[in-house]
Amino acid sequence: MATAEIVTERGTMKLEFYEKDAPLAVKNFIDLSKRGFYDGLTFHRVIPGFVIQGGCPVGNGSGGPGYTIKCELDGDNQYHDRGVISMAHAGRNTGGSQFFICYSREQTQHLDRNHTCFGKIVEGDDVIDKIKQGDTIEKILIHED
Repeated sequence: MATAEIVTERGTMKLEFYEKDAPLAVKNFIDLSKRGFYDGLTFHRVIPGFVIQGGCPVGNGSGGPGYTIKCELDGDNQYHDRGVISMAHAGRNTGGSQFFICYSREQTQHLDRNHTCFGKIVEGDDVIDKIKQGDTIEKILIHED
């Protein structure tokens, strides 16, 4: 089982992946992380009570890795709760590198089965509340068993 550490200037969040429910999204995130794609990118969108979003190489929400991946919406863990990490997209099957992390269930339940949930923050979820728009993702470390 793979895990990741999202290292930011505000602290580190440990992520466990939903490999069974979202294998494409998990593989994509791991591959991009291993290539250093996310290193130095910002959280370009922060909406308190809703989500923090990052993974845009342009820095404004318009960029991606140059390809798209399919949404995976049928698994058991496809609900948005505090600490869930999910694929951002501009419409079904248009995700690539951008992701968001949820603040709470109350404001994100309408995203269920519309955006692919591919993991959850299991340590350091207090960092979610500290992230400010423009904060940097220093690096993402992948740990594979």
